[in-house]
Amino acid sequence: MAHHHHNHSHSHAHPDLKGRNLLISIFLNVAITLSQIIGGLISGSLALLSDALHNFSDVLSLVISYAATKLGKKKACKEKTFGYKRAEIMAAFVNAATLVVVAIILMKEAVERLFQPQPIESNLVIWLALIAIAGNGFSVLLLKKDSENNMNMKSAYLHLLTDMMASVAVLVGGILMKFYQIYWVDAVLTMAIGVYLIYMGYDLLKESTQVLMLFTPKTIIIQDLVESICTIDQVKNVHHVHIWQLNEDEVHMEAHIDFVEDIKLSQFDSILLEIEEHLYHKHGINHVNIQPEFDKCDSKSVIVQD
Repeated sequence: MAHHHHNHSHSHAHPDLKGRNLLISIFLNVAITLSQIIGGLISGSLALLSDALHNFSDVLSLVISYAATKLGKKKACKEKTFGYKRAEIMAAFVNAATLVVVAIILMKEAVERLFQPQPIESNLVIWLALIAIAGNGFSVLLLKKDSENNMNMKSAYLHLLTDMMASVAVLVGGILMKFYQIYWVDAVLTMAIGVYLIYMGYDLLKESTQVLMLFTPKTIIIQDLVESICTIDQVKNVHHVHIWQLNEDEVHMEAHIDFVEDIKLSQFDSILLEIEEHLYHKHGINHVNIQPEFDKCDSKSVIVQD
């Protein structure tokens, strides 16, 4: 089995900068959460308490993201041959799942409160919402660049972005309650926040699940890939193909290749190099394992059903 690795990274975020920005965001969200819990209990605002719960989930998600960023830099060893390269993908999955769970909890509480509106201290709600918007807005700006190239950072960014939007909704609700005494808007806004959380979390949950389940990346069409490899001289057939994404930067492929002739090992090395360059530049695959074969009696199916 011949193996080659193109060490090309698709992530441009500096690890130390990512860690620093995450730490700043963690401390900001701890402060916001504590102030909202106290303010929600004093004011009686469910929307404020819901935002506090969401902020608390942000703190947990940011801690998970920070730990994953640190783990991801650990090198492979005999017991862990891939190292911790999947840590950030797992963090993204956990964070996306918590977005959905928090949303369900918020919506359940909101339905109960909708039928029993209660007077709320709107001034406190307004000031705490403004503080939360400022804190989360700053955190969003810190993580925005990193989120464009990293699934883990994207999950943390989405948590903070949705919480900032939720705080904007709480602010609007506080203003409506202060000037128009429309207290049921507190529950309505809470349900709207819940719907928005589910909407934002679903795609990331789906994407991270596909990576963890070793699904073929959507950008790769296996039949086209096989046909393109077969255009290379000496290649007769490509079968037993497996393609998966290990993390943000690495796409792996393993396959069996039948050759037209019983070639020498030195010839195979030359052809393998051509295959590797072809797969990297045309399909973005940077880890290739090829098993060479000649007249071997086995299944020639591209995908083997075990």
